[in-house]
Amino acid sequence: MTTTPGSASSDLPGKPPVVDLATWQAAREELLVREKAHTHEGDAIAAARRRLPMVELDGTVEVTGADGPVPFLDLFQGRDELVVYQHMWYDGAPHQGQCEGCTTTAWHMKDAVYLNARGVSFAVLTSGPWDEVARYVAFMGYTQPWYSVRGVAAPVGGEMGHLACFLRDGDRVFLTYSTTGRGNERVNGSLGLLDMTPYGRGEAWEDNPEGRPVIGNVREGYPSEGRQACWYWRSDADGNATWGPTSRPVPQWTRPGATPVETLGRQGHHH
Repeated sequence: MTTTPGSASSDLPGKPPVVDLATWQAAREELLVREKAHTHEGDAIAAARRRLPMVELDGTVEVTGADGPVPFLDLFQGRDELVVYQHMWYDGAPHQGQCEGCTTTAWHMKDAVYLNARGVSFAVLTSGPWDEVARYVAFMGYTQPWYSVRGVAAPVGGEMGHLACFLRDGDRVFLTYSTTGRGNERVNGSLGLLDMTPYGRGEAWEDNPEGRPVIGNVREGYPSEGRQACWYWRSDADGNATWGPTSRPVPQWTRPGATPVETLGRQGHHH
């Protein structure tokens, strides 16, 4: 497939076979049985997750955010529950040099109002120094609160690239759950929707019918060199493949209200 991802084509390869509505409905209902079993197993796993034991941690440990050092307890914002994404960090890297996988995860959590309404707060933690983190957050346009946990021990600090859940009981704080790898996909609704489409994610590892297009293996830290999964593509605002100081993931340049390129990439400018 030589078309640019995101554009239309009149000659898509490996299209699904064409059948009448009744034949499609029968096949759809057969798959639905498996989907319902998958959903019910997910419900059972979630029930077991809610029954996991928990471990207490020091809620007074300080993390650094836009208002300076604050106790971790403050991240609950007075609510009982807290979900955090622990974002990887590369010291001294330009904005586009931060982890593409973490970038994608953080991008999909732009607004936590529905979590908040359910009594759950959300924050992004990272091991980067706050002055670098603050510039990066401004560059990317993130709206949720970020905190530097540099030098803080696990589970608040430590290894990044995880989703973690915490429970507050007065001034006591407990870790209840943590996941990483594909467990982080719960935040990324785009991947879930792509899994519903006929061409899926387009990655090489997927089990696809013969002739379906494959973008290729996902590789972090590379510009859009031909056949690369869109969540790792980098370009400037004009669509030129680059890993330079004005690059962002391609989908973020094309979103409504994207920040013009001339205001970006000033590494030394403090917002």
